[in-house]
Amino acid sequence: MELHRGRLFDHVHLLVRDVEASKRFYRSVLAVFGIPLGGEGADWFWADELYISRADAPTQRVHLAFQAPDRETVHRFHAAALAAGGRDNGGPGERHYHPGYFAAFVLDPDGNNIEAVHHGPSKRSAGSVVITA
Repeated sequence: MELHRGRLFDHVHLLVRDVEASKRFYRSVLAVFGIPLGGEGADWFWADELYISRADAPTQRVHLAFQAPDRETVHRFHAAALAAGGRDNGGPGERHYHPGYFAAFVLDPDGNNIEAVHHGPSKRSAGSVVITA
């Protein structure tokens, strides 16, 4: 078994009302980045550092940002998210956060603010940290 770390973010746990709607949304969005679901059950699923499970009460909004290797991926993320039931919360474009910050924002089926961001040219030491058991 291999676990990957460092491709998306460290760890985020989202509580959602409709696991199946969220599974459809995240499966589609993560496919843009070439990341499959790592596991799933009736009330939960995960992919790399993202864990999602059912909540019995309404959830609060969460913001998370996915790493995008280039601007084209930001565009593809936005299109895939909208096609999978997400709502636009800021289309692909430059942001004022710092020079080269290119991002897109969508709201997932539970209203969480999801971002894909490319910070400009960079070099990674590895595609991911691979943990084997």
